Amino acid sequence: MAAVDVAAANIASHLHAIAGSQPHRAAVIVPQGRGAAGKMRYAHFTFRQLDEDSDAIAAGLIADGIGRGTRAAVMVPPGLDFFSLVFGVFKAGVVPVLIDPGMGVKSLGKCLDEAEPKLFIGIPKALVARRLLGWGERTVRRTIRTGRPLDDLRARGRAAIADGRVVAPVARGVGEGATAAVLFTSGSTGVPKGAVYTHSIFEAQVAAFRDLYDIRPGEVDLCTFPLFALFAPALGMTSVVPRMDPTRPAKVDPDAIYEAIEDFGPTNLFGSPALLRRVGPAFARAGRRLPTLRRVVTAGAPANPKTLETFAALLEPPAQVFTPYGATESLPVASIGSDEILNDTRAATELGRGVCVGVPCDTVRVRIIKITDDPIPTWSDELEVPTGEIGEVVVSGPVATREYFGRPEATALAKIQDPARGTFHHRMGDVGYLDDRGRLWFCGRKAHRVELAGETLHTICVERVFDTHPDVARTALVGVDGPSGKAAVLCVEPARRLGRRERVRVRDELLAIGERFEHTRKVRTILFHPSFPVDVRHNSKIFREKLAAWAAGKTP
Repeated sequence: MAAVDVAAANIASHLHAIAGSQPHRAAVIVPQGRGAAGKMRYAHFTFRQLDEDSDAIAAGLIADGIGRGTRAAVMVPPGLDFFSLVFGVFKAGVVPVLIDPGMGVKSLGKCLDEAEPKLFIGIPKALVARRLLGWGERTVRRTIRTGRPLDDLRARGRAAIADGRVVAPVARGVGEGATAAVLFTSGSTGVPKGAVYTHSIFEAQVAAFRDLYDIRPGEVDLCTFPLFALFAPALGMTSVVPRMDPTRPAKVDPDAIYEAIEDFGPTNLFGSPALLRRVGPAFARAGRRLPTLRRVVTAGAPANPKTLETFAALLEPPAQVFTPYGATESLPVASIGSDEILNDTRAATELGRGVCVGVPCDTVRVRIIKITDDPIPTWSDELEVPTGEIGEVVVSGPVATREYFGRPEATALAKIQDPARGTFHHRMGDVGYLDDRGRLWFCGRKAHRVELAGETLHTICVERVFDTHPDVARTALVGVDGPSGKAAVLCVEPARRLGRRERVRVRDELLAIGERFEHTRKVRTILFHPSFPVDVRHNSKIFREKLAAWAAGKTP
């Protein structure tokens, strides 16, 4: 077999560079259960160990004849195998297909059918499910199970490196524009779609996060979201995986998070708003402080100012909570810190003017266009609306993905070609506006807007007004068809359990709050829901379509 070419177009090349400069520093740390005196035991890979182990996996795949560009579904939970596998797959020029396992059997199967993987890598439970449910049965030609089969692959890879059939370090480039990975969206507004990533997009994301937050090699990252954890080694950070179910951040044990913080003193924490909403109050009640953190990054849905205020109070200045705006298809687009939110933009948010998500990143261009649900094949400057006017958010730049895998209709709806500038624009599916300082304000998902007679209500602009009530955890605006047309209904998830009389009181108080603003006066029906249906990735994006169906059965 010919020696493997080494090319720059491979995001895994960062790992080898860091392994050379910091070989003995921990790259990944994962919990292994309790040991002496009840203390958590941990396993780890140094950067050199992770580099060499992923080299062995990559070489094993190459030696076994797995071709460059082969798509591989990877269903392995966060752990040492997960990191080695993903970097090994990248190094081999194989395309990982990453899907949230908690999205449900039906959606998961559909995603696998669409991605058409030829290789399936997973834990025993995932392989059993694949066989019983027929996941990928049309295209999968080979499976690799963690445990002994994966160890055998490693051994074949080490042998291939030793006898020169594969040259280490392994970094089989895939070429500019070729697919590097398929990452599925959370599906909060429909069926999850596979965003096609190239290595250049990954490179642009690494650079954007590094520059945006001044992330430096040697930092320690406590990452509660596995996909973001993959950026940590590329940024030279040690990635600490806490003891938690990553598909249920809203149910995380605060003590488990604090234990990992105490054990490793992380400088960076990435967590969904749902995790912060659960952990922050628990830490505050226990009088805990988080002095090692230089920054907290939360994404997946707009964080409530109350959540930011509680968590930011745990940090030592100048540390703050940052909320990058973006999506699987384009991330990051913009960013803002809790200092600016709490001291400046919060007041406007609570008046119904949307959520400020900050100034766009240096390499990203944000435009606001007229709202339409139709495809826009070609860009025209006439599409843009004036500063301050709500419209659809579109972005362009090196972090934006160009297409969805196997979904040409979805691609046509989401992308606007701009041949005059030699680029394209991604339609975020959000509505918002730019203020006179160039900051982007998010007003809700385009698909969630409620069209009333002569007026359009945008979810975030309405909900944030009612979210100020102390007995409200969060609200969700939905439209329900009635005898006299579409009606605006506010679904309320209480902050605590409310008795019948308390619900009457809270409802009356919410209606009084709504009377203060022209756009919220249209909300006359309020329904209490015990726990909103949310996405599995962040537990923060509300499935308003499900709430709308529920509300329709509760209203006359």
